[in-house]
Amino acid sequence: MPLYTSIYVAPPIPITGPNGKPAGTWSPIACTLIHTTQHAVLVDTPITKAQTDDLIRWIEQTLHPGARLQYIYITHGHGDHWFGINMLLRHFPGAKAIATPATIAHMKGQAAERATWESRFPGGQIDTTFVLAEPVDASGGFDIPGESDGSRIQFQVIEVGHSDTHDSTVLFVPDLKLVVAGDVAYGDVHQMLAEANTHALRMEWVRAIETVQALKPTPEIVVPGHMKVTEVPGAWHLENSKKYILDFDRLVESGQYTKAKDLVGKMKTLWPTRFNDGALIMGGISTLKVKEKELKAKGGKL
Repeated sequence: MPLYTSIYVAPPIPITGPNGKPAGTWSPIACTLIHTTQHAVLVDTPITKAQTDDLIRWIEQTLHPGARLQYIYITHGHGDHWFGINMLLRHFPGAKAIATPATIAHMKGQAAERATWESRFPGGQIDTTFVLAEPVDASGGFDIPGESDGSRIQFQVIEVGHSDTHDSTVLFVPDLKLVVAGDVAYGDVHQMLAEANTHALRMEWVRAIETVQALKPTPEIVVPGHMKVTEVPGAWHLENSKKYILDFDRLVESGQYTKAKDLVGKMKTLWPTRFNDGALIMGGISTLKVKEKELKAKGGKL
């Protein structure tokens, strides 16, 4: 039963700030194609039209002749993981985009922030004909045909709670011991902690990772949602992502860091090869603002 996994990494792209000036870089985005010689499942899409065009060409080059893209699974509601759905469905009209109901609700919220996304990526970079996913089967999974032996390849949707955002999921393929982790795990890219800006939320993210680590059979191939193109997928991304969160949390909760630049600087010494300082800076600023409010409520200050 030949079963293949291929990874497309959309390259980092520049972000425009509210003032119209350059405001950093959007991290690379991993899209995973799991396929037989006849059927395929894509997990997550890139963010821009140019990236999605490139992904479409890559899919055509990667699939066996005559193979059909059957599903596009979306791991969570952040727009950078699903804004390519419309273009993909136009090109692969037999495909179906699916996600959990909670992810679909999040997608609706992101679509409502169209103006924000267009300001970050101006000049028509994003396809704003937003197409939402349809709900995944209530059983919590789906399958595709195997080869001629009549087998079915099972895909398990695992809801893990809060990671770098709420209502996150991973897609588990037991036959491959494969987890496509979405933003539950990162590669050698700074993790976005702006939505995990309290101790409680960071510990939820840690528990989400541990939920994935506890799957049976134990995952051996783990694809992070954001990774460098040169990286290899593997289970170490789970442990590294957890350690990154715990390092950040330890520094914040120590009370020694009152300025984002100092917190960011220390994290960069601990994780010197990670890409995209901008993501770390956003997380540091958001976290210290929340920490200051917490301390003020208790009569203290940073």
